[in-house]
Amino acid sequence: MLVQPYLFFDGRCEEAMEFYRNTLGAEVKLLMRYKDSPEPHPPGMVPPGFENKVMHATIRIGDSQVMAADDCHSHPAFQGFSLSLTVPTEADADRLFKALAVSGQVHMPLSKTFFSPKFGMLADRFGVAWMVYVAP
Repeated sequence: MLVQPYLFFDGRCEEAMEFYRNTLGAEVKLLMRYKDSPEPHPPGMVPPGFENKVMHATIRIGDSQVMAADDCHSHPAFQGFSLSLTVPTEADADRLFKALAVSGQVHMPLSKTFFSPKFGMLADRFGVAWMVYVAP
């Protein structure tokens, strides 16, 4: 069994995938737009102007895979969860935390905790919550 996060963006999925590629070294494995669907969409599924938005994307971050899309029917909000990014060194934590925090919001600055030499929490500029953690 495998559990993988699937993130829904409000029309900014492609921008987010590029951000994660630049900040985390994510590899974009797949990016398909609504207009490239091999089968026609049911009537009303894709609103006008969404043809070039992302229907499905898959990225690899380290050993993990994250899937994403542009939600064309609601305004998704990232609430009630965080993506936890475990890194091997404090220097990695500093670098990645700083990069993810650009135009985002730091909830807990990186600091030493009883369970990690460095741990911090933030929401990136897309509103996705992250916990950056150095394995002890």
